[in-house]
Amino acid sequence: MLKDLTEVAVAPDTYHVSPEPMLMIADLHGALALCLHDEGRGVGGLLHLKFMGGTGRPSDVTDNTLSSVLVVLDKFKRAVLGNSARRDEVQARILAHALPPTDAGEPSASLVDLIQADLADGKIACGSQTTRRTEGVRVCFQPFEGRVWICGPNDLRAARKLSTGS
Repeated sequence: MLKDLTEVAVAPDTYHVSPEPMLMIADLHGALALCLHDEGRGVGGLLHLKFMGGTGRPSDVTDNTLSSVLVVLDKFKRAVLGNSARRDEVQARILAHALPPTDAGEPSASLVDLIQADLADGKIACGSQTTRRTEGVRVCFQPFEGRVWICGPNDLRAARKLSTGS
């Protein structure tokens, strides 16, 4: 019953965690959403991080950027997983939006790689998907069930119809 769920918009560079049935939404444009679900505890959360600079290319990761991202990521993981989560009950997925490639060189490592490496250190497998296009995408996540899907920024109703049928 998606139509009855409370919707929470997760702003860039913030996260939301909940054990309740709800729908978390992040509009991505040069950003990523990390959806983390602890099936054992029935808790999930969405972390929304910007990763694009003003040039439309992935930002170089500076020491300050790296440090602040890791602090937020650590707080987010603790909020979702608590202290005693069984890692085999945890599902993680990164959905990212980037502009189409340009002729200019892009950094070889990205924020997606950094987050995947951090999760791997904690024995959490994490899949990722990067969409490269000029239009943004909307990520929808049900933290209680761990369901995640992508739709266009104005297509939430269409996404609801599709997800209830799956």
